Amino acid sequence: MDEVIQITKDIKAGNIKPIYFFMGEEPYYIDKLTEFIEDSILEEHEKDFNQTVLYGRDVTIEDIVSSAKRFPMMAERQVVIVKEAQELTRTIDKLESYAENPQPSTVLVFAYKYKTLDKRKKVTKILNKSGVVFESKKLYENQVGDWIKRVLSGQGYTIEPKAAAMLVEFLGTDLSKISNELDKLKIILPKGHTISANDIEENIGISKDFNVFELRKAIGEGNQLKAYKIIEYFSQNPKYNPLVLIVGQVFAFFSNLLQYHGLKDKTKFNVAKVLKVNPYFVSDYEVAAKRFPMKKVSGIVAKMRELDVKSKGVGAASISQYDLMKEMLIHIFN
Repeated sequence: MDEVIQITKDIKAGNIKPIYFFMGEEPYYIDKLTEFIEDSILEEHEKDFNQTVLYGRDVTIEDIVSSAKRFPMMAERQVVIVKEAQELTRTIDKLESYAENPQPSTVLVFAYKYKTLDKRKKVTKILNKSGVVFESKKLYENQVGDWIKRVLSGQGYTIEPKAAAMLVEFLGTDLSKISNELDKLKIILPKGHTISANDIEENIGISKDFNVFELRKAIGEGNQLKAYKIIEYFSQNPKYNPLVLIVGQVFAFFSNLLQYHGLKDKTKFNVAKVLKVNPYFVSDYEVAAKRFPMKKVSGIVAKMRELDVKSKGVGAASISQYDLMKEMLIHIFN
């Protein structure tokens, strides 16, 4: 994120490079940086003649270079943006010649999603020398909560740990989806507001009481009544609570619990780091470890592997989602 901020600061200060190559597994920052350049470098009246958007599936490197070598019309610069540039993977090396001597009055932008250039290749080294190469890396699940807090903080909001955890659980690590949901909340809630679990439930539709996060917590606490209520809710709302996801999350919880038992350093910071979980969840493992000794956890993990196969329809086509979840809880609690 610091690199993203620096790139935008440099552009605002007029330190504009002739080539920007945005690449990586996480499309969110690639899109944001591309949009920033699209909106910021040229004045509105200059864009008609001097801003060109191309798509990788429709053009060749030769077409892009031809556009980039044109001179701007009644403006200091022209901007050429290549979206879906990953479609040009096989021929990207042909960019070497232009990258060695780019047109100084052109800002050439590549949005190269879900892939990265080999850093050892000549074209990558040349692009680094003459322009900016930025890799947008996918965040781990345990990093997304902090990302949500940072984004909201910069926009005048704060968020409760449980609310952030609910978003991550429901939307995973897809920053674009999370950002869209946060944008909806910002329309409804005033600046300075602390976003709560209730806000998430009321405005996004994620139940604060009936979700995988609460199921894992109930299991760890040995609260059988609550756990059975939650799986009953899941069975009545299968569209938003797919069995594969539920089994996968419970399996991940017990796999982490097995690892937790083996840790010598059980401080909150170290547990969060080793298990790659949000520090907010560490107390769940502390509680569960007292209830489930290592031998019991090993047996549960083995059973969860069987249920994972069944949840995908192998050998259990006629068994309902509710019955499979009951089988899971019976094994865990007995």
